[in-house]
Amino acid sequence: MNLQERDEQHLWHPYTQHQTAAKPIGIVKGKGALLWDEEGNEYIDAIASWWVNPYGHSNERLAQAAYKQLTQLEHVLFGGFTHKPAVELGEKLISILPKNQQKVFFSDNGSTAVEIGIKMALQYFYNKGEKRFTVIAFEGAFHGDTFGAMAASGISFFTEAFKEHLLKVVRIPLPKKGSKAAAEAMKAVIAEHQPAAFIFEALVQGASGMQIYEPEALDELIDIAKSHNVITIADEVMTGFGRTGRTFASDYLKHKPDIMCLSKALTGGTIPLAITTATQEIFDGFYSKDVNKALFHGHTFTANPTGCAIALEAISILESDEMQANLKRIAQRHQQFLERIAKYPEVENPRTLGVILAFDLKTNQNTDYYGAFRDKLYNFFISKGVILRPVGNIIYILPPYIITDEQLNKVYDVLEEAILLFK
Repeated sequence: MNLQERDEQHLWHPYTQHQTAAKPIGIVKGKGALLWDEEGNEYIDAIASWWVNPYGHSNERLAQAAYKQLTQLEHVLFGGFTHKPAVELGEKLISILPKNQQKVFFSDNGSTAVEIGIKMALQYFYNKGEKRFTVIAFEGAFHGDTFGAMAASGISFFTEAFKEHLLKVVRIPLPKKGSKAAAEAMKAVIAEHQPAAFIFEALVQGASGMQIYEPEALDELIDIAKSHNVITIADEVMTGFGRTGRTFASDYLKHKPDIMCLSKALTGGTIPLAITTATQEIFDGFYSKDVNKALFHGHTFTANPTGCAIALEAISILESDEMQANLKRIAQRHQQFLERIAKYPEVENPRTLGVILAFDLKTNQNTDYYGAFRDKLYNFFISKGVILRPVGNIIYILPPYIITDEQLNKVYDVLEEAILLFK
């Protein structure tokens, strides 16, 4: 049996209706921006494997960092102990994060990083004896699949089965240039609910189809939240580590968030690791002689030394002149491609920020998130040797930073072919 057949016997895949979904492709090798399946077919990984792999598959520097750490200390419990990779990674992160960030809490994945951020905000007020239970979030948000993160998310079919069991979340519209609707909604929610936190995907809503909004608008909302002592949480799980053209999307902001959530590119697509950072003020809300005011959250693999060592090397790669040049190169190429496809009436809302590019494809067909039209697009891209995951009729690319111009050209050509074929 091949990998597909063996997979079908026992494995349950994410976001998959197994009765109707196509069989998963068995991948056996990856290098750079390329993947190969068990039949020898080659694919360009144009979404960096769900946005985690900016420095290429089988990156030798990351592999060496893992090997070196594995031969010295593969893991040690983080309750009551510490180690050099965690200390050095914490120091490095604080040096590159917005200056108000002072404390680093480790976990395992983006959803959990968000979960911890929400728990920090809620318990911060609980520890002070204040009753604040509401969270403000954007319409169309997606923050993860654990319960707190799921509650903050606004894509209904992800959360429909659990809506009776979720935290109290009030949603406001995503800011639009020239509109005060989001700001007015924020003020109204604060006046009525006295919320604990405002959580947002910084500048780009990923799972909603790379919806991009202006930093000035987010600054205004953060300012309103802070003026009413509402804790602000930046979900930078997707946008962190260069995706928007700067190290963090929050680097575009004047008003910095109180809590930040990081994962995905943190270890360059190697092993799971996540970070939730906080200001000293947030940390001090838990600092007490009363043990019950501690943040009782932890994971078996918290601050895994191997993951921390890899993350340190990944940040070093990101900061290299070569990688910074790649970020600029891809951003310029994206802009040129958007100008190239602007002539097509089928292309709506073309947008780009950093290495992120997206557009809506006008169609009369059903544009459900995982609908038939989306599946046609997905299968077409796969048949052309390009891995893309459209969101309904929204097509986006978020490539590894090491993708070559030749590979980018192929992705762009396939996208243009899809525009003409599926109009």
